[in-house]
Amino acid sequence: MEAADVHAWLMAGGNGGICDRFDAHVFASVLSIGLCESNQRACPVPDTVGLDGDTLGEVAARIFPHASSLFGRLAGLAEPDRGEDEQCLRDLLRSCTSEGSTTELWLADMMARRAMAPNHLWQDLGLRGRRELSWLMERHFEPIARRNTADMKWKKFLFRTICRDEGFRLCTVPVCDDCDDFDECFGDESGESLLARSLRDTH
Repeated sequence: MEAADVHAWLMAGGNGGICDRFDAHVFASVLSIGLCESNQRACPVPDTVGLDGDTLGEVAARIFPHASSLFGRLAGLAEPDRGEDEQCLRDLLRSCTSEGSTTELWLADMMARRAMAPNHLWQDLGLRGRRELSWLMERHFEPIARRNTADMKWKKFLFRTICRDEGFRLCTVPVCDDCDDFDECFGDESGESLLARSLRDTH
């Protein structure tokens, strides 16, 4: 199955008991991209989604119970090794959740892992556009989301925040408007959804 098909299957049986349709869509997006990447790269699923096998089973049981048997096969798989960048981002997101719920901690771990991929963050989360990522940030990571007053690209903003919080100077210019790399931080962030791409590539 392609990522888009996995997403549709997960959403078809998604349980709104602990989250609404949007949150279920976010989890389904990350999981579908992660499952397919795991297959393509021949690596454990935790390496692509950032959660250990037992936690993935819990996610499925609570949000996608019809998929419990699939995710149950991942029981016992260890969480992935995290590099310093990923660990710093994970710590930042976990410290800036809106409510500190289990769901938000899961999202923090998944987002930190997916942020290590090379595309726009919204793409590597499997979302349909940047606006969905902004909704996600505003809903579940409000303390950090409200600091992005200039609407910087989310991945750039998150890592810039880490550098500032750690006392590093990421940029050499005092004002963003004076920077030659302005478009790298604030430019167009459009592109094709990875789920849409997977569907197109099958035809």
